Amino acid sequence: MAEFSRPGILPAEAIAALKADGAITCRRLFDADQIQPASLDLRLGRTAWRIRASFLPGEGVPVKARLDDLVLHKLDLTGGAVLETGCVYLVELFEHLRLPADLAASTNPKSSTGRLDVFVRVITDGGRSFDTIPAGYKGPLYLEISPRTFPILVRTGSRLSQIRFRRGVARLNDLELLSLQAAERLVDMDPPDVAAGGIALGVDLAGDAWGGLQGFRAKRHSGVVDVDVSGALAIEDFWEPIHVRPGSKGQLVLDPDAFYILASRESVHVPPDYAAEMVPFDPLVGEFRVHYAGFFDPGFGHAGAGGLGARAVLEVRSREVPFILEHGQTVGRLVYERMASRPEALYGADLKSNYQGQGLKLSKHFRPLSAG
Repeated sequence: MAEFSRPGILPAEAIAALKADGAITCRRLFDADQIQPASLDLRLGRTAWRIRASFLPGEGVPVKARLDDLVLHKLDLTGGAVLETGCVYLVELFEHLRLPADLAASTNPKSSTGRLDVFVRVITDGGRSFDTIPAGYKGPLYLEISPRTFPILVRTGSRLSQIRFRRGVARLNDLELLSLQAAERLVDMDPPDVAAGGIALGVDLAGDAWGGLQGFRAKRHSGVVDVDVSGALAIEDFWEPIHVRPGSKGQLVLDPDAFYILASRESVHVPPDYAAEMVPFDPLVGEFRVHYAGFFDPGFGHAGAGGLGARAVLEVRSREVPFILEHGQTVGRLVYERMASRPEALYGADLKSNYQGQGLKLSKHFRPLSAG
């Protein structure tokens, strides 16, 4: 691991070394494609507990010590089980950690999970915050799952979340971001809006790039989505396309508590020596939020990996009141972090990645509109 001792996000090769050294333990071999360029997919175990409320165990308290007060019933995932909308479930993950004292981690939904409006968060024993694993943590990982729009079919081994390992301080500050933007053109915006360690992203509601299509609104009372099957579902059974209306001036009225898939106005580029993450914009700017943050691996939108910039897909939900979203309005910020080492394989052509060069794209579970 000496070659990965620099501060930064650990690449795929270092994640494999963590497994070999016993810092990641699990009851089965890694899946062939489980390690990504800068993250590791996490797999569901054999049992899901339906719980009555989300929770954090608190300092010094194991997660399982709280279950007697919270569990409503258990589901066996070995043959598959449907997780219903509006319910909260907890699943112990196959992967357990024995992190060294100088290594921390963070987690996020996989892209396809967020695009299905499935709310997932990782919890640790003694945890006081979600999706944050402190340096030196030793213990199991649990995933809280709450489908918001579509019921989902999951099974043992399904992968809904991912983890990044981080040594030291890797995040770029504003001056470093501006320098990298000048050298690598992280987003195609002049001048870039850089503040608080992130580059702003706006929403594309003009519809010019997709024949007048602004995005998609999720339908209620749909069928079940099998999270492990790609390209099997017809878009029209689950989504309502939203087209630009004459005279709308690039606006979209968000309905309260509706879920939308939109795209960023700017194309995004993540150079090979960096990783990025999209964080929600300050909710004080309006009654909406980008519902899920997201990891962007090294090589996303990179020309050398089969991309010439790629739009960020935005999972947007309004709050209690209708809200008018304007074309170009800032909806999130990209933060960039240094890699401890460049991964040997980049996101994109090297790995046949699902969303390289993407535009306004739903999750991999749906057939393209032209094939529907």
